[in-house]
Amino acid sequence: MHYLNIINNEKCECGKIHSAQIDECIVEKNAVNMLPDVLKKYGCKKAFIVADLNTYKAAGERVCAVLNVGNIPYSKHIFATTDLEPNETAVGSVIMHFDKKCDIVIGVGSGVINDISKILANVTDRKYIIIATAPSMDGYASATSSVTRDGLKISLNSKCANVVIGDTDILTNAPLHMLKSGLGDMLAKYVSICEWRISNIITGEYYCEKVAALIREALKKCVENADKLLDRDETAVQAVFEGLVLGGVAMNFAGLSRPASGVEHYFSHIWDMRGEEFKTPVDLHGIQCAIGTLMALKIYEKVKLVTPDKNKATAYVKNFSYEEWKGTLKSFLGKAADAMIEIEEKEQKYSVEKHSERFDIIADNWNKILKIINEELPPSKEIENLLDKIDAPKSPSQINIDEKDNSTAFKATKDIRDKYVLSRLAWDLGVIEEII
Repeated sequence: MHYLNIINNEKCECGKIHSAQIDECIVEKNAVNMLPDVLKKYGCKKAFIVADLNTYKAAGERVCAVLNVGNIPYSKHIFATTDLEPNETAVGSVIMHFDKKCDIVIGVGSGVINDISKILANVTDRKYIIIATAPSMDGYASATSSVTRDGLKISLNSKCANVVIGDTDILTNAPLHMLKSGLGDMLAKYVSICEWRISNIITGEYYCEKVAALIREALKKCVENADKLLDRDETAVQAVFEGLVLGGVAMNFAGLSRPASGVEHYFSHIWDMRGEEFKTPVDLHGIQCAIGTLMALKIYEKVKLVTPDKNKATAYVKNFSYEEWKGTLKSFLGKAADAMIEIEEKEQKYSVEKHSERFDIIADNWNKILKIINEELPPSKEIENLLDKIDAPKSPSQINIDEKDNSTAFKATKDIRDKYVLSRLAWDLGVIEEII
């Protein structure tokens, strides 16, 4: 696609030479029919197909038929479930069933199948092609897999797809809930770019305006066509799918997940971790990200009313009991809390000294931070109206998640990664309790 070469391998003003690991993205009608030519280009002799019961029916049967016509041999592993989880069990199963005679992995699916297949391709050192069955998440062109390990939602380094194939005949027929999920994952980019810029000021984290601009452009196209999504309009669906692929490309360009995810993704991760530990309700990642985005926008609107007060912030930090908070994390998240506590042992973000340093930077740059928030974030009401138009959930309660846990979930988002997000800013300002 055109954007693969916009800044690929160029010396950028940010100081990096950007490169995407993906070779090609094919998005058009009957794109699956191009699979034999793609395999021949890579010199592949036998393919290993990974799918589940849903994705095999949606596109896997067609993939096998195309390979049969092309006289290309293949083996396959079809997970015998319609509710597959990306965890140790699933990854172990696909690795144990892998046919070593196969020289390429073909994932047929969306989020979960893609995450598992990328790990398989990485472990077996094989080329990888993903046949997308829905424009539902932004991991198609990323080199990481979002998986649950020991109960904690983590991002594992895996393998970026060599080729992403998006057959619009398949994509437009994806379940409507998955189409909404894809748009929800794109809406998250408002917050991710905003927080990337804010972190650049407060922590000195690397930032690239060219990469951010690519995401903004794709997001704009998705929002402009959102009204037509429920009609399965090809332009609207393609805009979402290409935007999601670009999200993965942007992460490759930047070398980190910042262009595509922020605190809104962490809400989703928290809900997923609770689902894994306590069997509480969960929904599609993009649906949860859309809700997390709306929640974040509303909290940012409160943050904009804050005037940094060092005495107030310092008093809050000195009275903060990390031991008490560790107990809350353990009861709220179960075993997933252990890995989060381990991260803090290395990071020490709660130390009074580190907080003081960050607060001074925040106070000195508060007007710049407010300017970024105003530039990057739409009014929460605007996103609320958009979600109404596509009949998508707007609150945790609409996906059967208990609203009484919203406060703890938000506070827990600051512990998932070593990454500066909204909840950390609110904690540094000493206002995290009052704004939620």
